[in-house]
Amino acid sequence: MGAIDRNGYRFEPEFSVIEQNGAIHVYHTDQFVEEIKFSFSGKYPEPSQIEQLVNEYCERKGI
Repeated sequence: MGAIDRNGYRFEPEFSVIEQNGAIHVYHTDQFVEEIKFSFSGKYPEPSQIEQLVNEYCERKGI
């Protein structure tokens, strides 16, 4: 899954299959804002899991 753009924010996911964890790096106007950490099982995180994390973040921050 590639980056997700929402209202001037960019969410760039990355993950480690070996460690079964990942992070979504949040940028606003090319400035790093914060990192959303998550864990998953299987070969890779489900796209719906990443979408859900981004949606929750946007709701919490009013984006």
